[in-house]
Amino acid sequence: MKEKEKRNILIVTGLSGAGMSSTLKYLEDLGYEVFDNFPLALVPPLIEDPITSEKPMAIGIDTRTRGFDPDAVKDTVRKLGARLVFITSDEAVLQKRFTETRRRHPLAQDKPASAGIKKEQEWLYTLKEKADEVIDTSMLSIHELRHILEDRLGQEHKSALTLTLMSFGYKYGTPREADIVMDTIFLRNPHWVPELKPLTGRDEAIGTYVRQDTAFAPFLTHFKEMVEPLLPRFAHEGKSYLTIAFGCTGGATSFRLYC
Repeated sequence: MKEKEKRNILIVTGLSGAGMSSTLKYLEDLGYEVFDNFPLALVPPLIEDPITSEKPMAIGIDTRTRGFDPDAVKDTVRKLGARLVFITSDEAVLQKRFTETRRRHPLAQDKPASAGIKKEQEWLYTLKEKADEVIDTSMLSIHELRHILEDRLGQEHKSALTLTLMSFGYKYGTPREADIVMDTIFLRNPHWVPELKPLTGRDEAIGTYVRQDTAFAPFLTHFKEMVEPLLPRFAHEGKSYLTIAFGCTGGATSFRLYC
């Protein structure tokens, strides 16, 4: 039981339309095991389940949840030693979001969304007052929300950018997954050297031949100077994957390098 008590558990709740789904998605990216709209009565058994991983856990509970009750949520938080995260937004912003998405408010199936918003605000007021973290998404972009969650709840986990370097032949088309395409047909083509023609880019002799091109070293230097400052900016904006594709004339055998 002591090991379970040390586990980082978040109970995430809040107002409908405030961004709970996005919050849970980003928490999953930050390494949390996420459960959305989980029946309140099943939360304690879930935590105690011996096959449950030891990863930090985030459980989304809102007014759609079976057995939802603010007092029961607070009691669950207390018993589990969990942190309560409340996602909120201004009434006018919530009204606009429901209007734009044409979704029905869960507490106003046969009434205007504004009625459901007001009812939910009153019902969840005590939860907001007891929350360990209150995040107001009224003026936040999705990137800003991600940064706030990373700073407050990310522990030591930071989202990493996976960089993929690949080659391709133009005759096969530009790779769809490529974010940046670099043309390298200005370099000497080993295909026209008889003893190198049967080889591929995986063979050291091909790499040596290309590196001996006087244009190769300056190109590589300037390319790194261009790309390296961009990588932390891509990561800061929440991008998880970046693919750089180098195009050549042939490219029958491509390669991928993951960094």
